[in-house]
Amino acid sequence: MPTSSSSAIPLAAAHRAAAGKSWPRWAALAAPLLLAACAQLPRPASTPSSPDSVSGGPFSPAALQALRPAQFRSTVGAAAQAEDRWLADRTLIRSASVRALSAPQDGATLRELAQALRLVAHYRAEIDTARPALLAALPSLDRQPPDLQRPLLTAAYTLYAADAAPLLRPLLPRLATPREFAIAAYALMQTRQPADLALIQSQLSQRDRDEPRLQALATALSAAQGVAQPARPPLADLLTIRPGHPVVFSFQRPGRQQMGLALVRQADGRFVRRPDGGLFHVEQLALSSSGLPGTITLGNTPQGLFTIQGAGRAASNIWIGPTPYLHTKVPGEASVAEYEQRAAGVNEPPWTLDRYRALLPASWRDYAPLQEAWLAGRAGRDEMLMHGSTIDPRHHAGSRYYPGTPSDGCLVAMEYWSPDGVMVHSDQIALLQAFTAQGRDRGYMVLVELDPAPTPVALAEVIQAVLEAEARTPR
Repeated sequence: MPTSSSSAIPLAAAHRAAAGKSWPRWAALAAPLLLAACAQLPRPASTPSSPDSVSGGPFSPAALQALRPAQFRSTVGAAAQAEDRWLADRTLIRSASVRALSAPQDGATLRELAQALRLVAHYRAEIDTARPALLAALPSLDRQPPDLQRPLLTAAYTLYAADAAPLLRPLLPRLATPREFAIAAYALMQTRQPADLALIQSQLSQRDRDEPRLQALATALSAAQGVAQPARPPLADLLTIRPGHPVVFSFQRPGRQQMGLALVRQADGRFVRRPDGGLFHVEQLALSSSGLPGTITLGNTPQGLFTIQGAGRAASNIWIGPTPYLHTKVPGEASVAEYEQRAAGVNEPPWTLDRYRALLPASWRDYAPLQEAWLAGRAGRDEMLMHGSTIDPRHHAGSRYYPGTPSDGCLVAMEYWSPDGVMVHSDQIALLQAFTAQGRDRGYMVLVELDPAPTPVALAEVIQAVLEAEARTPR
């Protein structure tokens, strides 16, 4: 996700925090922008072109191995600041909704509404308050610039799809840009009505089908129309990907409404074990707050192969928290050399789909869902990281993915904080240390969706494939 996606949403209440003050985790209930979770990032400590780990620095493998939860204090506010922030944000939602309803074609008021709608999506509150203003803005939304269309259409998809559908039908043909057209189409697709699917199909046939977001939309549309989807190849084959490099495997459900599971394979082909000999695994959620597909800005983390280029820490975003992230990149965001884990040469080859496919095991090269990361890179997505969270999971109590917390398209591991703001447990630290256990901070991440189910991904679903993959590893 682009760094500008969060910096474009100025909220005064978010900046009352005093720099360096330690704040307890639950204060994030009033976080102004969960949707900004993956922005404002510095470069990792080591250079992207180097295939080797740096020997020192705060994000070197040795430094990551030394991390302990008690070292960290939360970067979100205390109870008083959290309550103040929530009251200010609720006022912003209400006032922006009133102004936009009275002037549904005014760009300035609609930009305020866009800010308010992102707060509504974060808090999952005041949904009814903002609904009339959003619906009033939709009929003439094609007259607004694309950067304003995007957040309003995203809100229609995330919060108001059923109410918005009658307004999206005449609007859809008038949306000129691929991203905004795709968001509106995904929102309309939620009706599952044959006439709506036919409208989307008709409009797609008139547009550039080589555009990555439209390619992904066409695939999703065919699935919604009942076209048989490709069978998933043997999971054990995927678990042998990129031998000689450490790999994080993130197993998720379609739709990302249940918690996923992350395992780590070492460079020697063996999966990391806990001290007691059991298989290391942590919960991980790859759901964005918008819930949009992976080729869309601020959508879910796409399926596919990512390169990992070291670790880093968010420069100023308090919702990621103080724990280092693993810097995962998609093609285009990362160079071919970074993907192939080597130093860049003078004449580097360009990215092609065949070059990306060649990085996958043979049995998975024609499996279209694993090419989503490739399409996401072509669509310009970036900064989809593996990080922790200062968002209080109680904010999402009642959701199917609880206790996970959505992000802006990143992969989020669970972290817990004491009332006084000291970290008491971090799956993110455990993941960092499992990945760098052999002294390397370069490798890969693979995200793959398993079968749909109403339950979180369980170790039982993948452990036989793990054992089979390990059995193929030379001893």
